[in-house]
Amino acid sequence: MSIVEAIIIAIVEGLTEFIPVSSTGHMIIVSSLMGINKDEFTKLFEVCIQLGAILAVVVLYWRKFFNFNKPAFYFKLILGVIPALILGYLLGDHIDQLLEKPEVVGLTLLLGGIVLLFVDKWFQNPTIDTDEKMDYFKAIRIGFFQCLALVPGVSRSAATIIGGMQQKLTRHAAAEFSFFLAVPTMAAATGYKLLKNKDLLLHSGENMKLLLVGNLVAFVVAMLAIKFFINVLQKYGFRMWGYYRIVVGVIILAAFIAGYKLEI
Repeated sequence: MSIVEAIIIAIVEGLTEFIPVSSTGHMIIVSSLMGINKDEFTKLFEVCIQLGAILAVVVLYWRKFFNFNKPAFYFKLILGVIPALILGYLLGDHIDQLLEKPEVVGLTLLLGGIVLLFVDKWFQNPTIDTDEKMDYFKAIRIGFFQCLALVPGVSRSAATIIGGMQQKLTRHAAAEFSFFLAVPTMAAATGYKLLKNKDLLLHSGENMKLLLVGNLVAFVVAMLAIKFFINVLQKYGFRMWGYYRIVVGVIILAAFIAGYKLEI
């Protein structure tokens, strides 16, 4: 992986981590198009640069994350992250196999896009406008929705926001809780991946440099993407993201059916 390729993937991660289009799906497609998808470090890189993106949430919402006078916030995050941690650990090998199937990414992008076309109509009467008004049971239910994102292409952001809206949160409150929940979820995933592949990371100083640059770029881009997404979501809802997912999903499936081998 070159420095330019690392920056491109990091930009894709920063742009897509917090919008409902699947950052994982986009990164593996981009790395495949650049011909570096088979490299073991690339696979590690694609997971670990998510740390840079989630740090953008901590910085933007630092008052929330460092207000230790409200422990209920942290308990809700812990409850929300437990289901994905357990299933992710138990199904890790199966998830890795799905990551190698372009048709899975294409199909989940397409189906998820169709769902997003109707989400705003399904949940029109929210009653909870802040996470402080959300109880612990709702937090863990949203956590179960997050488990859907273990399938490549589903989008962790889409799954948790829809889960939040299903639990009567407003679009804004659901999006923010999705951001908050990303922090422990992605931190755990990154930490586990680093421990599992520490020899690969320490193999050369170049790998460490690429990872640092990637995290920095993902952090900066994610800062901009979060603000953009909140504004767009407030004004237009999910429909535009649904159309985008459908187009990308159809392109991937059409290429797969036509025999074009997208090596993931």
